[in-house]
Amino acid sequence: MASRSPRIKQPVKNCKRVIIVGAGPGGLAAGMLLASKGYSVDIYEKEKQAGGRNSFYKLGSYVFDIGPTFFMMKDVLQLIFAKCGKKLEDYADIVRLDPMYRLKFADGRELYPSPDKSKMKQTMEKFSKGSFNGYLKYLEKEKIKYDKLIPCLAIPYGKVSDFFSKQLITAIPYLDAHTSLYGVLSRYFDDPETRIAFTFQAKYIGMSPWTAPGTFSIISYIEHGGGIYHVKGGLNKLSQAMVEAFEESGGRIHLNSPVKKILVENGSATGVVLEKGKTEKSDYVVINADFAHAMTQLVNPDDRKKWTDDTLASKDYSCSTFMLYLGVKKEYKNIPHHSIIFAKDYKQNVDEITKDMVLSEDFSFYVQNASVTDKTLAPRGKSTIYVLVPIPNNKSKINWDREKKNFRDRVIEALETRGGFKGLKDNIEKEKIVTPKDWDDNHSVFLGATFNLAHNVGQMLYFRPHNEFEEFKNCYLVGGGTHPGSGLPTIYESGRISAELIMKKDGLIF
Repeated sequence: MASRSPRIKQPVKNCKRVIIVGAGPGGLAAGMLLASKGYSVDIYEKEKQAGGRNSFYKLGSYVFDIGPTFFMMKDVLQLIFAKCGKKLEDYADIVRLDPMYRLKFADGRELYPSPDKSKMKQTMEKFSKGSFNGYLKYLEKEKIKYDKLIPCLAIPYGKVSDFFSKQLITAIPYLDAHTSLYGVLSRYFDDPETRIAFTFQAKYIGMSPWTAPGTFSIISYIEHGGGIYHVKGGLNKLSQAMVEAFEESGGRIHLNSPVKKILVENGSATGVVLEKGKTEKSDYVVINADFAHAMTQLVNPDDRKKWTDDTLASKDYSCSTFMLYLGVKKEYKNIPHHSIIFAKDYKQNVDEITKDMVLSEDFSFYVQNASVTDKTLAPRGKSTIYVLVPIPNNKSKINWDREKKNFRDRVIEALETRGGFKGLKDNIEKEKIVTPKDWDDNHSVFLGATFNLAHNVGQMLYFRPHNEFEEFKNCYLVGGGTHPGSGLPTIYESGRISAELIMKKDGLIF
């Protein structure tokens, strides 16, 4: 990481005060931008550390990211730092991964996607003969689509007329909104498993490749066109970097300070009431909490005309995740940083998660073996093993107090037999389990739906909760529950969009 010169905290020059509820990545992005423009910004965070689900767990000497482990679209966060007069690389040590990940299928075949085209040709032809030509066509066509669609996500959709923006009109022929993601990839590849290798990314938005709009084929292109990165110390270091940059610009973070209620007076947000009873007034309120949780817990029902409890209950939500964080007294030097292990019948597994709402006998899972890349996360000769299993959200009514132990044992067995982590069970030194119930109870994630509102056509763009909140004035939304959607890059974008809407309202940008 490049050396940097000392930085001086900038004085507050703007008399407007902004309160941000939650120090997750969206709130931090908005806070950085607003503080850098002289706003007086206070972030109230209920936890003892900033970052939300982009924070960390520490189990003894082992460090784990709580949530995101893939860093993509690095340019989005770089731009936010640049707008604040800073360089991301001065705050975080970022490395590109090669291979990006390992994909392992039930028939024993493995694919190791690489940003190096010669390596990619070798691994693809070994996996499915003749598939590399389809890959080249995929890169060519999906780049055009990506270049058309990304500008559409960078603008707010607060009014119906935004559908007639130049960006969206130009992009319409490329949307594939009424074709499934799996259908789009079928244009490039004949082999079903190769199609899955380029559509499993639907899990990033908690959806099925067979029902997710084809628009989301740009997610796999983001990986293959731009690469996947790791941050030394874990992706939680991105949030720590944002905190540092925010505070240097005069921003203030209040940890262990949960918000009890959003104050609304005469149709406008005027501040917050803290759990401890204190009232804090402001010109603007930015909500970074999980959207449905914030509506049902922080906003008075009388102040919600559109987003009522019944409306929220009727919406489609993403899947949830069963998490294992394992500190292991062993190294797995031959297993890459990221692995995705697929069920024998992947479509059935996905249908059981999203439609039948049951636990699959044969499940797919993701594993991060970060210690193979980053020696700062575990003691010498040991490993941090992070496991994510996509499962139904809490609409399923699964009793996790009863199911947790048995499902944990099944996951451990799958890690050893299908994932290649031999001897894992006998070498576990530290362990933490997070179930959908825990996501809801301990992390304030509505229904334990870790990827928030589902990303179907009826819940995107204008049909998603607006960045400039429609229920009352002077309130703005950031995070996965608003536009553009879930995933770190789009959450950063939500922070930028909301911050710039505030600046535009005050005449600071045009």
